[in-house]
Amino acid sequence: MVRTLALLMIGLLPLSAGLKNLTMRDALGMLDKKNLEIRVSQYDEVMKKYDEIAVEGKNWGSASITIQALRSNDAGNVFGFKLQSREADFGDFGFSDFLPCMGPTPPAYCRDILDRQPHDLNYPGARNHFLTKFHYEVPIYTGGKLSEYKKITQKLYEMSKLDTRKLRDEKIFQVKKAFYNITLVERYVTNLRKIRRNMLKLKKTILEMKKEGYTKKTDVLEIEARLAKVDSMLNQAKLNRTLAYQFLSFLLDTDVDSIRKVDLLIHAPKVTQADIERMSLDIRKAKMGLEVARHAIATEKANFLPMVGAFAEYGSADDHLWNDFAKKDFYTVGMQFKLNIFNGGSDKAKLEKARVRQMKVATQVELAKKGIALKVRKLETAIDSLEFDLRSEQKQLALAREIYRTYEAKYKEGLASITDVLIKQSAELQVLLEYLQVANRHSEKVFELEKILDMGGRS
Repeated sequence: MVRTLALLMIGLLPLSAGLKNLTMRDALGMLDKKNLEIRVSQYDEVMKKYDEIAVEGKNWGSASITIQALRSNDAGNVFGFKLQSREADFGDFGFSDFLPCMGPTPPAYCRDILDRQPHDLNYPGARNHFLTKFHYEVPIYTGGKLSEYKKITQKLYEMSKLDTRKLRDEKIFQVKKAFYNITLVERYVTNLRKIRRNMLKLKKTILEMKKEGYTKKTDVLEIEARLAKVDSMLNQAKLNRTLAYQFLSFLLDTDVDSIRKVDLLIHAPKVTQADIERMSLDIRKAKMGLEVARHAIATEKANFLPMVGAFAEYGSADDHLWNDFAKKDFYTVGMQFKLNIFNGGSDKAKLEKARVRQMKVATQVELAKKGIALKVRKLETAIDSLEFDLRSEQKQLALAREIYRTYEAKYKEGLASITDVLIKQSAELQVLLEYLQVANRHSEKVFELEKILDMGGRS
């Protein structure tokens, strides 16, 4: 009975409970496997790798086998079929019409034998033809074009890996931001609940004082209105927390019910210009793009060099499939040399375009270096400013809380009105909101700096 009840209770549990008390470290560890956008980018990496393998395969040439099954009564085809099958005889040339002219009583047409149209040659019977052919061709010299193409595809593959890392940094940024937002909202909710408890105590005091005739009815109405406002703010905060959990669950493609709150005091990394150029994925990708542009110039130069290739062919033909294959086999080998000596200057134009593109990409690299450095410095300046604001807001919050406590005590002594108390309580809430907003902007700037420097997964 107990076992049955236990099984019944297990059956009533949700089929897929969300993660509880999830740490940021574990969440970041889940990203590579669970985030769908990262997985899509990883598929792009794999495709780029196959592009590189495909270009490498061109160096080894290509081999193919062709099997043809034909039937024809076309005179040219039938004669060609027999010849390719090594079965052609004099009868195929119409000697059945010529031989009677060699006898003692030649037919009349023998007087103009050269005008005679051989019937066997012009009107052969239909014939089957089965041709099996193996073909192999390989490039011997391409002016370096294939090797340069391989280098280009290698760089494109490396660039696709940087794209995945950049996307991963973005998702790390979003996960950290989600953890930080949830922690901030939790802190906000905690403070709101504390304020609400204090207000409930104050309301109780007001009601007791009202019984003694020391307060007015409007005092009760004011405190109830303020409680309703706090309840509304508390409900909105809870909704924001739910949205943050939903976004975190989307990022990890896994339901998350709760997290382990993170430390709100985060510090920005200090980096030099050399660190920026070494760590920034945008700068590294721009440098790879410059290398691709250089290889592209080499591929265009190859158009002015000769192309040399070789091929070999082996096969057999018969009116029956693979009949006497070795007896009727054939082969062909050869080489080809090709050099473009004139094409209206289009190759020259393509080469010059590639050189201009290299200069453009080189300029873009310098622009990326200066642009990323400027963005980093602006973020560092904003972070320093926000850290100063945070210290100021912390002092303002401590002051607002102390003022509220003072006015609450004065009200109990009849030295302040309930309106004064609620004004000070509103001021405390306002300062709390400003502090959390500054903390939110500060964390966002720090995480953005880590994202630019590819540091998100290292901290």
